[in-house]
Amino acid sequence: MADCIIVGAGISGVLTALELQRAGAEVILLERNKVGHESSWAGGGIISPLYPWRYPDAVSQLAQYGQEHYPSLLDTLHLESGIDPQYHKNGLLVLDQHENEEAEQWAKKWQTNLQVLEGDSPIECEPALNPAIKSALWMPDVAQVRNPRLVKAMRAVINSRRITLHEQSAVTSMRIKNNKVQGVNVGDQYYDAKKVLITGGAWSGQILNQLKMETTIQPVKGQMILLKGMPGQVQRIVLSAGKYIIPRKDGRILIGSTLEHTDFKKELTRSAKEELYNAAIEMMPSLSGLEIEHHWAGLRPGSDNGVPYIGEHPDVSGLFFNAGHFRNGVVLGPASARQAADIMLNREALFNILDYGIEAEH
Repeated sequence: MADCIIVGAGISGVLTALELQRAGAEVILLERNKVGHESSWAGGGIISPLYPWRYPDAVSQLAQYGQEHYPSLLDTLHLESGIDPQYHKNGLLVLDQHENEEAEQWAKKWQTNLQVLEGDSPIECEPALNPAIKSALWMPDVAQVRNPRLVKAMRAVINSRRITLHEQSAVTSMRIKNNKVQGVNVGDQYYDAKKVLITGGAWSGQILNQLKMETTIQPVKGQMILLKGMPGQVQRIVLSAGKYIIPRKDGRILIGSTLEHTDFKKELTRSAKEELYNAAIEMMPSLSGLEIEHHWAGLRPGSDNGVPYIGEHPDVSGLFFNAGHFRNGVVLGPASARQAADIMLNREALFNILDYGIEAEH
C-alpha cells in the first residue's frame, strides 16, 4: 500500500508529489493523459496572475511565494533533468488604464515593484509597441517559464526520484469505506493508499462532485497561437484587454488567450485565431505578416474567483484536494503544492487552511 496516490500529473500534481517524496512518502502518480499535457503544457507560463489586483489575498499570497521560489525550483529541475525550462525575467507591461488606482494600492500592500509609464516611456520600455500607446503599468520583476520545457523537466525528475507514475490512467471511481478513503479504481485496476490527493485540473470537479463535494471547478477553454519571429523582436510580456504577448528566447512569440465555456471540447476555431492575431497586431503593428506557426487549445480548471481548493475533504478522511487554479496554475503551483503537502503530512501549513477549504467563499 502506498502512502499517497495523486490523481493528476500537471504542475500542481507533480510538485506536490515531489514535496511528499522529499518528506519520505511513497507516492503513486496517476495521470489520465501524459504528464503535464493539459493546461500545464498549453498555458503561457507567466509567473504572475495577469491582473493580480483583481484577485483575493488568498491568491496573492500563493503567487508571491511562487515568484520567490521559482528561480531555485527551476535550477533544481534543470540540474536533475538536464532540461532548461528557460526562466526569463523580462517584465510585464499592462496597457489597460482604468484600474491604475487599484493596481497601485495592491502593489503597495504586497510590496511589489509597479510603475506608471507615461508619454514616450512605454515605447522606450518596449520598442515594438504601437506608438499611439502613451500610458502603461510596468511590473519589471515579472518572469516567465516555457511550459513545454518545464513539463519535460518535471517528467524527467519524476523518473530520477523514483516516483511511481502511470500515464493514460484515468481514475474511474474512488474506494471509500466508513468515510475513509481506501484507494482508487482505474478501470479494472485497483490502487490502494492511505491518502488520495485530487489535483486533476479541469477534471477535478467531476471527481469531487461525485463525492457530493460541490465545487465551482469547470473547464474553461483557452486558444492560443504562436508566431514565428526573430530573437529580440519583442522584449517584454505585454497585456491588454485580457490578451497577452509573450516573447520566447528563440524569437517565437506566443499570443493568448481566449476564455470559452465549452465543457470539455477543445476544438480550434478560425474566429479565435483571427481574434488573437488582430489583438497582437493592435498592440504591436510590426508583428503583421509573421507566420502563425501553431494554434492550440487547453482546458483550465476554472473557478469563481481563482482561489484554488487546497485541503481535506470535510466528510472523507484521507481524501485531499489541490485544484481550481484557473489561469494561474504555473505561478500558484509551488505554494499550493507546499500547502497541500503540509496538510497531508500534518505539518504546520504555510497559510491559513480556511482560506482554501470547501468552507471558504469561492
